[in-house]
Amino acid sequence: MTTVLTPASPLTAADRCDRCGAQAYLRVVLLSGGELLFCAHHGRKFEPELKKIAAEIQDETERLTAVPATASEEER
Repeated sequence: MTTVLTPASPLTAADRCDRCGAQAYLRVVLLSGGELLFCAHHGRKFEPELKKIAAEIQDETERLTAVPATASEEER
């Protein structure tokens, strides 16, 4: 059986961590077909276990340290 995964849409501020309700930066698509959302903290905490049951992990935690395009030259 072949599983085809569709490209995931970017996570938004409306996507919340299933564990604590903070903004989600990780989407875990499960082998069983569901998905879970996690903040960076809980994503790191549960990473070893999630890798065992995940078909795909969408990690957007780099957004936490990215400099906004609207930042002034001094901030970049």
